[in-house]
Order: sequence, then structure tokens, then C-alpha cells
Amino acid sequence: MTAPSFQNLASLVRQEIAAIAGYVPGEQPQDTGWTKLNTNENPYSPSASVVNAITAACEGRMLAKYPDPFANQFRAQAAEVLGVDPRMILCGNGSDDLLTILVRCFVGAGDAMRVPTPSYILYQTLADIQGVSCDKVAFTDDWLLPPAFANPCTDNGQPVKLAIVPNPNSPSGTLLPPEQLLDLAEQLSCPLVVDEAYGDFSDTNCLDLVRQSERIIVTRSMSKSYALAGIRFGFAVAQPGVIEQLGKVKDSYNCDAIATAAATAAFADQDWLRKNQSCIRATRTRMSNELRRFGFSVIDSQANFVWCTHPDRSHREIYESLKKKHILIRYMAYQGWGDGLRVTVGTDAEIDVLLTALGRILKEEK
Repeated sequence: MTAPSFQNLASLVRQEIAAIAGYVPGEQPQDTGWTKLNTNENPYSPSASVVNAITAACEGRMLAKYPDPFANQFRAQAAEVLGVDPRMILCGNGSDDLLTILVRCFVGAGDAMRVPTPSYILYQTLADIQGVSCDKVAFTDDWLLPPAFANPCTDNGQPVKLAIVPNPNSPSGTLLPPEQLLDLAEQLSCPLVVDEAYGDFSDTNCLDLVRQSERIIVTRSMSKSYALAGIRFGFAVAQPGVIEQLGKVKDSYNCDAIATAAATAAFADQDWLRKNQSCIRATRTRMSNELRRFGFSVIDSQANFVWCTHPDRSHREIYESLKKKHILIRYMAYQGWGDGLRVTVGTDAEIDVLLTALGRILKEEK
């Protein structure tokens, strides 16, 4: 019997997998010399205690052993800082891992999940991989959720088994008040996930809602506010009974020893976090004001990026012109919403480079 070729093997994957393009991450140039403002990484180095923790985690036979499957070291530290029971925390390989776990746990064949649009494009990919529908409900013009978001079924009659709301939202950087999300959770007939990947940069968050409603699950990332995008660590906060069920479907050892040690050390240094938040917010304000001076419409952001549009300049051409100068920002286009530019808040020096180049580009295009 002739062994099947790789081409034939590829034809055997699930139809829904073969049909999708997959998630396309932001550009990650491997060479030096770039001003990188496209993927919302923190522009500063993490707390010095993180490096010490990583070094200690590599000593002896630590790397030869499997890690704690539930990252209890981090759970204890985070619980102390957040004022919750450790049993209310589930850790993952970045908050994307937690989103995968949530979709896997709550949404089955014939069901749907609901998300707002424009928002994080990974949500659609997770639905595609799970083989379920992703019901996208458009934000209102002022970036609020319409009443239809609380409907128990899609327009096609599929039951909605999970709703995800990014807060602050990307690409807009806008924030929905916690009381609105609590009201939404009471109207929905399914769990509500509040994706707070950028929550540490906002004026408020939804962690207290978890104590008030078993229906609410909050996910957090260590990538943005703690400057740990390179190690991949995130966590979810929910009632203990919910966390217990989510733990059944996570990968066996989804948090490695080095990432757990680094995240624990980072979370313990809340002084570093507060100083970093202050720097990011100050630079965000300055960058927003300067972009407005260049004629951009800039939404007031509660995240570590801003969303801007220009009334008479091509957003794609601005993006391409900046890229030629080794400056990366994110060009994004959404069906029914047009396009725009999302710009990460970098260091003051990086923003100076951006603004200088942008001023020249806008003059050249006149």
C-alpha cells in the first residue's frame, strides 16, 4: 500500500480548518533599527525582579521537571494583590490561551459566541477553530453596545453560549463602564467574558464584578502592562466553581516554570506597575494631542494605544510611508467601518521619531 503524500494528508484536515486563513499577527521585524509601534507591547523593560526570578527558575533541576500545572505560586501572589481567593484564578499561556479555554468550555456544535465589532480579530479565529458561529454585533457610532447584544439567539436562531467584550476595546481604546457590563451580564443568558488585556491602563476595571455575578469572567494579560509579552502569561478571574470547570479543558502544563516565576515576580512589584502606568498615560496624552495638531481625529484612549483617522489622507499610504522609514504602526480596516491607524504608545523618544516622520510625510503628500 502506498503511503499517502503530504498533499493528500493536508486534504484530510477538518473542512472548517481548511477554509480559514488563520490569525495573522502584527509584523515582527527580526532585524534592528525599527521604531515598533504596531503590536501594543510595553516600551519599557520589566521589573528588575523578573530577571532575578528567571535566573532562579533555571537553577538546579528546575527545568528538568514539569511545572506546577496550575501555577499556584502566581495564583497566591495575584490573589493577595487583587484581594480574591486563589481558587478564583486560572492561569494560561497568555490571555489568548484563556480565551481558547473559554470557547472550548462553553460553546459546542450548533451554538454561537457573540462579540462586538470592530474588536479583536482573534475571536473569529477561535470560533472557526471550534467549528461554531461567531455572531458579530456592531458597536454604535459612539462605541457603545446596542441592545441587540443581549439577545439570547443569533438572527439565525442559534443559541448564544458565550459573549466576549474587550474592555478597553481594540482598536478604539474605548471603555464601557462596569455598571453597564453588570447590567449586560444580567440580561444575557450566557457567561460574559470581559477581556481586560489593556485593563491596567484604564481608569477603572471589572474585577469587582466577578464578586457580584457568577456570570462574569475577567481575563487579563501580563504582556502589556507588565512588559512580559515575550514569556506568554495571562490569567482569568471568576467564581471558584467556574474556574474548576475551566481547569478541566486547559492543556496539561500550559504555564511553564520560567513564565510562572517571571509573572509572579512582576505581579509582586506593584510600585513598578504604578510608575509604568503613569509614564504610558502621560505619553498617551502627549501623542494624542500632537496627532490632533496634525489634523487627525483621535479617540480618547483608555489603553496603551490610540486609534486615529485623517479626513483627507490615505491611511494605508501613511502606514506604508512610515514603514519605509522603519517605523511600524498598525493599519486596520473593518467591513462597514472603513479604515484607520492604531498607534502603540512608545517611549517619548520613540514618539518623537514618529511625529517627526509623520510631519514630513503629511507635508510631502499635500
